[in-house]
Amino acid sequence: MRMTGSFEERRLADLPWGAPLEQWPDDLVVALPRGISRHIVRFVRMDGVIYAVKEVEEHFAVREYELLFDLVRRDLPCVVPVGVVLDRIDDEGEPLPGALITRHLEFSLPYRALFSSSLRLETANRLLDALALLLVQVHLVGFSWNDCSLSNTLFRRDAGAFAAYLVDAETGELHPRLSDGQRDYDLETAAMNVAGELMDLQAGGRLHEGIDPIVTGVSLRTRYDALWAEITEPLVISRDDRYRMEARVRRLNELGFDVAELQVSTQSDGEHITVAPKVVDAGHHSRRLIRLTGLDVEENQARRLLNDLDSYRVKLGLGSADEEIAAHRWVTDRFERVMAEVPHAMRGKLEPAEIFHEVLEHRWFMSERAGSSVPFEDVVRDYVDTILSAKPDEQSVLGSREGTPSDDTATLRIVIPADPRPDSPSSRLE
Repeated sequence: MRMTGSFEERRLADLPWGAPLEQWPDDLVVALPRGISRHIVRFVRMDGVIYAVKEVEEHFAVREYELLFDLVRRDLPCVVPVGVVLDRIDDEGEPLPGALITRHLEFSLPYRALFSSSLRLETANRLLDALALLLVQVHLVGFSWNDCSLSNTLFRRDAGAFAAYLVDAETGELHPRLSDGQRDYDLETAAMNVAGELMDLQAGGRLHEGIDPIVTGVSLRTRYDALWAEITEPLVISRDDRYRMEARVRRLNELGFDVAELQVSTQSDGEHITVAPKVVDAGHHSRRLIRLTGLDVEENQARRLLNDLDSYRVKLGLGSADEEIAAHRWVTDRFERVMAEVPHAMRGKLEPAEIFHEVLEHRWFMSERAGSSVPFEDVVRDYVDTILSAKPDEQSVLGSREGTPSDDTATLRIVIPADPRPDSPSSRLE
C-alpha cells in the first residue's frame, strides 16, 4: 500500500486499507447522510476529525486529488483533499481500488437532508441560488465540472441563505478559460441532474408539493445567467455617467466579488466608453472580516457581522481610521459575549457565526414587538432559551454518532423545522 498525504494526518495510514470499504468495522465508521454516489463512501473519525473516504480506481483517485488541490489553491469552496491511497491488496493478495481521502466539511448538509417535506419553497430557492453561485465561481477560474449535481455538492448555512461547496471533482477539467460551449454543457448537465434528483425525491414522497422538479432544474440556468451577466458583461456609459460604473462595482462587492481592474475602451462616437470589470474571486466580505477580527466565516455571515461591527463603531464614536480598534473591541464586547452565553451543550447546534446572526435577527423581532430597542444581554438570553434550545443539534446529527454506516440516506432523515418567522429582515433583504 502506498499513501500520499498530509504529514499532520499520518495516522490515516493505520486504517484497514487491506479490506474493502464496505467491510470496514462499525466501530470505525461514522454514520452520516450523503447524496447518491456511484462509488462506495465511508466516513471515519480519527483524533476528533471526520474524514470522507471514497473507493475509486487509482487513476481517478490521483486525478481528483490533484484537481481538488488546484481548486483549494484558488480559494474555491470545495472539500479539502487529505490523501490518496494506492496499491491496495486484500488478505488474499487480490488488488483493491484506490481511495481518496478528504476532510469532512463541518456543519455541512447534503441535499437529501434538506429537500424533504419540511422544506419551504423559499429555502429551496436559496439552495439553487447557492449552487448557481458555485457554478459561476468555478467557471470564472476555468474549471469545467462536467457533472454538477446536488449529490456532488454540500451546503452550509450562511446567515439565512446557504453556501455551496463542491464535493466531487472526479469528472472535472481545469482550463485557462472556458468557452461558451463548455459553460453551456455544464449548465445543461446541472439542470438535468437537479431535475432527476428532485424527481427521485418526489417519487419517495420527500419533496414539497410546491416544488416542480423540471421547473426547478431549468430555473438553475436562469439564476446562473443573471449572475454571470452581472459579473462579466461590459457596461456602456457616457463620460458623464461614471457614477454607474461605481454603482456596478458596489453591486459586485455586495454579491461578494472583488474587482481587480477595469478595462476601459472608447466607442466610435467618442461620447461613450465601454467598461469591463475583471473579477478576481468571491469572498469580499469574508476577507475583510478575517483581516479585522480573525473570524473565518461564510460570505453572507461576514456581511451581517460587518454591518453590526460598523454600527458598533458608530456607537462608540470611532471613525473609519479607528476600524481595527473598533473591531478588536467588537469581538470582545459583542461576539465573544454572545458565545459565552451559549451553554456548552448547545454549541453543536449551529456555527458560532450563524448563532450570532440569529441573535441579531432575534433582537430585531424583540425590539419590534417592544416598540423600542431591547438590551443586547436580554436578547441573547431569550434567544438561547426560546430559539436555540429548540433547534436540532446539527453537529451531533452530522458528525458525532458512531455506528452502522448508512448507504441509504433516506434511513437517516434530518427534519429541519421551517423558520417560524418568514418575514425576517434577512429574508426580506434578499
